[in-house]
Amino acid sequence: MKRPGYSFMTLRTLQIVTTVSGLMLLGGCGFMFGDDGIFRDRSEDYKKAPEVPVVTVPQGKDTRTLREIYVIPEVEERIVPEGEFEVPRPAPLVAGEGEEIVRIQKLGDDSWALIALAPGQVWPQVRGFLAAAGMQVASVDARAGLIDTTWLSLEGKPLQSRFRFRMEQGVQRGTSELHVLQMNQGRSSDWPPRSDDLAQEAEMLRAVSQYLADSADSSPVSMLADQGLSAGGKISLQETEQGKTFIRLELPFDRAWASLDRSLDKSSFSVTDRDRSAGIFYATFLGLQEEEDAGFFDWLWGDEEHELKDEAFLVTISAVDATTVRIMLDPADAELAFPKRAEQDLLALIKGNIN
Repeated sequence: MKRPGYSFMTLRTLQIVTTVSGLMLLGGCGFMFGDDGIFRDRSEDYKKAPEVPVVTVPQGKDTRTLREIYVIPEVEERIVPEGEFEVPRPAPLVAGEGEEIVRIQKLGDDSWALIALAPGQVWPQVRGFLAAAGMQVASVDARAGLIDTTWLSLEGKPLQSRFRFRMEQGVQRGTSELHVLQMNQGRSSDWPPRSDDLAQEAEMLRAVSQYLADSADSSPVSMLADQGLSAGGKISLQETEQGKTFIRLELPFDRAWASLDRSLDKSSFSVTDRDRSAGIFYATFLGLQEEEDAGFFDWLWGDEEHELKDEAFLVTISAVDATTVRIMLDPADAELAFPKRAEQDLLALIKGNIN
């Protein structure tokens, strides 16, 4: 006997829906959301993505358009710290530099601007400076980080000048360096190794540095320059085949020596003597600073005194080639052997303060 208001098909449909719903509930919604479900979790699918060979371009054809758009940088740190595993904290760009975005550095006759922005952010800002100053651009090479101006007539100068702006990655990750080269008209067409007029170079460097400092908050990014100018930095912790940890720094010896000297002072080391010809600093680690003078790296060891406080070290810097040096840390007393993990902590501290 049929119930009033319900057809046989309606009752049958309700039974099927109820049965399916019950099975889904009993099965933990596996049909819908399990590994083989309709709405399965796809967040790990990238791990199964196969590698495909690079597209082969016929000989003589341009391959620049096939470059990686989002390049995955190589892992610079290859150090496995001694002892139990601890989750590493992110290293600073430049420790203790506060909020200073642009600083002009000088070593001998060389000067450059150190900028706390990645090269891809600095590039469009330099282009903006040239446009704002009304300086015409003669040539541009974003991958090499070069911008050359046309010949300019400067007030009070009998000869025309032109300038080359060279951008490159900084020592620390995510920083940049900007170099300016000046050339007088009347000489050969090749750019000189040093500026013909150092005063003009210094004036131009100050002007562009001020512009970068004023516009840093609104800086766009140039993907083309970012591809050519790596933002990975020129410094890393590495190990010798014998397991000795060292700092690899891509700077010429003269500049690396000056940078290391400054870094030791900022890293709570007291330098008692220097032997530049031998590449050695004689230094004592003073330990953590007092709270009112606390440095950026105090989180490395918490509130406890570092176990190498008041120990004497030989900090040795040696040239690997014309543009790279190696920095090592050894006990001043050859009879002593300090814990490797503690030495790695101090090398990380020194590394973070080198620019």
